[in-house]
Amino acid sequence: MILPALTEAKSPYWRPVKYSLFPPLGLATLAAYCAADDEIDLQDEHVEVLILDDDPELVIIQVYITNAFRAYGIADHYRKKGAHVCLGGLHVSSLPEEVMPHADTIFIGPGEDIFPLFLKEFKQGAARKMYTNKEREIETIPPIRRDLIKRHLYLVPNSIVVSRGCPHHCDFCYKDAFFEGGKSFYTQRVDAALAEIDRLPGKHLYFLDDHLLGNKKFSGALFEGMQGMNRVFQGASTLDAILRGDLIEQAAKAGMRSVFVGFETLSTGNLLQSNKKQNLGKDYGEAIRRLHDLGIMINGSFVFGLDEDKKDVFKRTVDWAVKSGLTTATFHVLTPYPGTRLFKDMQRTGRILHYNWDQYDTRQVVYKTAGLTADELKEGYDWAYKSFYSWPNIYKASMQHDNLRHVIKHFTYAGGWKKFEPVWNFIIKTQGLNKMLPLLETILSKVNKKQGQPLTPFPAIA
Repeated sequence: MILPALTEAKSPYWRPVKYSLFPPLGLATLAAYCAADDEIDLQDEHVEVLILDDDPELVIIQVYITNAFRAYGIADHYRKKGAHVCLGGLHVSSLPEEVMPHADTIFIGPGEDIFPLFLKEFKQGAARKMYTNKEREIETIPPIRRDLIKRHLYLVPNSIVVSRGCPHHCDFCYKDAFFEGGKSFYTQRVDAALAEIDRLPGKHLYFLDDHLLGNKKFSGALFEGMQGMNRVFQGASTLDAILRGDLIEQAAKAGMRSVFVGFETLSTGNLLQSNKKQNLGKDYGEAIRRLHDLGIMINGSFVFGLDEDKKDVFKRTVDWAVKSGLTTATFHVLTPYPGTRLFKDMQRTGRILHYNWDQYDTRQVVYKTAGLTADELKEGYDWAYKSFYSWPNIYKASMQHDNLRHVIKHFTYAGGWKKFEPVWNFIIKTQGLNKMLPLLETILSKVNKKQGQPLTPFPAIA
């Protein structure tokens, strides 16, 4: 089982720590359906050198858009050696016709329901060319084969997924093609999710779910069950879920200390264009205050290059993010992924520049822009990252909190994440990354308005 490296993970701008954060779980999830006597080797090229001189009977490769060409090369290599090669993942579901010549079998959609059927038919010598998933059920999946994951190669090895998909349908989202033809959002049983959490060692958890708070009944029961487990965790949510009811308070009580939030744009027109209805009319400031009051750090996501964006969008966004006290920010160049409504619209109107999937990494411009030139968009994107993570702006953003512990927490987390790249690289090369986890857990320790000292301003940083 192979996860080829994304092209951007091997670029000159490669941040090894970013691609060594947590183990992806797709292949380890499928491995749970294999027989007890099957010999399985799971390889993640982001953290290890692939072993390609072996002679397996069966090869399973997970394909994303920017590792597609790499995946095809590996697949062709093993097919020449006589192995039966299967390709699955987001890119396969988006462009099955392109993928088909490189595989003996392809999987369309999530694999939980179709992979066991494939294994049965493969062992009978009757494997099909294509398997399509429309059932969408993960209530009874077997425990993930975590024994196959090389935990010591990741900063936070306790990654976990308790749901699939998202209840929303943004035009630029890569997930919709993957879940086409069936349910696009569904969850595990609460007791099964809690059992999976309980068998994970240590304290820290990293939820990889697209929307951890997407089902209020499930998430509320999950967070209630997690209270008393002494966990700290990070996850993702939408603005509307943060503002609705008391679910975010339940998450904080259960141990949520950091949340990824898709703000995407400060423009109502761009939200409408992107079909991001869950952000329309929402008070961004109130959501931020609510999270900060609970001591939850915010990783804000933003997209540049939507049609209403002009040259001032980069500075406006960075200034707003700093003033709002966001701990970290993730910026993206708008990218029309195959299978999305955005891609179909741009293809229909002749705005797609090329189909070199290696460049569809949200760092490069691959479509005809509207309010900005391609150079302005790329230069603005690069500037936004550099500006937001400058020491003065890290300091300014951290000073937006009203107690000293949160200021220190913010400054340490943001600075440590982006400003010590040589240190991270050394730690990774010496395979000491997992030893940094206790420090992360300390930084993620609970902080709220009722705790800590009142804020005394730091001297200004030049």
